Amino acid sequence: METVALESRTGRERQLYEDGCRLVAGCVPYKAKPGVVLSQLKKKKVEDSIVVLMISSPNRKDLVFPKGGWEKDETVYEAAKREALEEAGIRGTIHEKKLGIWESRSKSSEISRSPLSKCRCHFFAMKVEEELDSWSEQPYHKRRWVSVEEAMELCRYPWMREALQKCLEFLEGQNSPGQEQSLSGPKCSENILSSSTKSSSPSCSTSPLLCTSS
Repeated sequence: METVALESRTGRERQLYEDGCRLVAGCVPYKAKPGVVLSQLKKKKVEDSIVVLMISSPNRKDLVFPKGGWEKDETVYEAAKREALEEAGIRGTIHEKKLGIWESRSKSSEISRSPLSKCRCHFFAMKVEEELDSWSEQPYHKRRWVSVEEAMELCRYPWMREALQKCLEFLEGQNSPGQEQSLSGPKCSENILSSSTKSSSPSCSTSPLLCTSS
C-alpha cells in the first residue's frame, strides 16, 4: 500500500451538463473473495463469490458507491476512476460496458427545485486491484467491504441497488464467449459533452430512473 498525494478537485468550473442535468460518473467496485477465481464460476455463484466496496458519509448510517462530477477535460471512464481514487482510495480496472445511466436528485436539491440540481449518473463495474492506506477524501468517506446482500440493504438510493444488480449480471456474462474485455486504463473514447451540447441519450424525467444501458 502507499499514501496517495492526489488532492480532490474542487469547484464546478469544468463540470459537464446535459439537458439541465449535471453529468456524474461512478462505479461499483468489487473483488473476488479469497480463493475465488471469477472466470471459473457458474452464474449462480457470482453473488456469493464477490464483495463490493462502499463508502460512508458524515452522520449517515447508509452507504453509497463512489461517484462524482464528470468534467470537461476527461472521459467518463477517467472521471469514474478519479472519483474512486479520491473518495475511496482505490485503483483498478474499469470495465468498458456501462451498467446504465440513472437520474437522481439529492434531498437538498429536491427542496430547492433548481432545474440544474438533477444528476445524470453514468455507472460502471470496477475490479479493484489496489487499496491505498490514505486518500484525499478519507476524512469524509470511510470505505467498507460488504457482501452483495449487505450492500443491497445498505444502499442509500434504490437506483444504486439497480446498478449493483446490473454489475452482477455483467459479471455473470463474462464467462460467455464474445464478451467485452475490461480496461486497465482510460483507453476508450467517450465524447465529452460541453454544457451547450445536446446528447442523443434519452432525457430523464423521473428520479431515480434507469434510462439506458450501452
